[in-house]
Amino acid sequence: MASSNQGGPGETGGVSAQAYVHALTPIMTAVTEQIDGPIQPAADLVADALRKNGVIQAFGSGHSEALAMEIAGRAGGLIATNRIALRDLVLLGGEPIELLRGGELERDPSIARRLYDLAEPDPADLFVIASNSGVNGSIVEFATVVKEKGHPLIAITSLQHTGGMDSRHPSGKKLIDFADVVLDNHAPYGDSVLDLPGGGKVCAVSSITAALIAQMLVAEVLRRLTEAGETAPVYLSANIPGGDDHNHALEAQYAGRIRRTA
Repeated sequence: MASSNQGGPGETGGVSAQAYVHALTPIMTAVTEQIDGPIQPAADLVADALRKNGVIQAFGSGHSEALAMEIAGRAGGLIATNRIALRDLVLLGGEPIELLRGGELERDPSIARRLYDLAEPDPADLFVIASNSGVNGSIVEFATVVKEKGHPLIAITSLQHTGGMDSRHPSGKKLIDFADVVLDNHAPYGDSVLDLPGGGKVCAVSSITAALIAQMLVAEVLRRLTEAGETAPVYLSANIPGGDDHNHALEAQYAGRIRRTA
């Protein structure tokens, strides 16, 4: 029998899968309520960039990289996408692998311009930056560079969390200060939703809600293009017959502009 602080399959208190789903459900509902709000101008920006032969550049550090993976290079998604990651500094920039050890790199604003340069973006490219807190140095500096270069910027963040934090960037600014459109992942302060009996919280939500936002955004972009009679290059699963040939042919249209690294 489950103890009272673990929760059984039919219970919603304590720490359990059922309790997590119970806590997550209203958060997911709140996220979907953005469909008639900021999702629409965000989809307009993406569709406009694609029509100008732009690439969607996605960046997130830490677990927010999951959002970039959701946008760039996955089955059912847009071909014209590129994922930017902190490890690009090593894989593409020649930095030693030791740079990635320690977990403090995302707080370093000095790396942002190097990351931007390594991506080699076109002026028509649009950027999507994800950060639950929206205050770390690399994220804020990267957003600064993106706007200095004149790119549209969509931010995916937790408005509750960022509102409860001071910026870690020398300017005192946050990711939301640079965004053309802000999409709220509705994660609570600290991200996790279930209370442990001895204190602390577990079971985060931001990766799940950011993935939902990414897919809603893609759906709205494709709605715009299909209603206009346009065909947007999209990925098939590489694990179905013909998938690789289809994907490689379309990727060739963006040769040198999109990378598919591990």
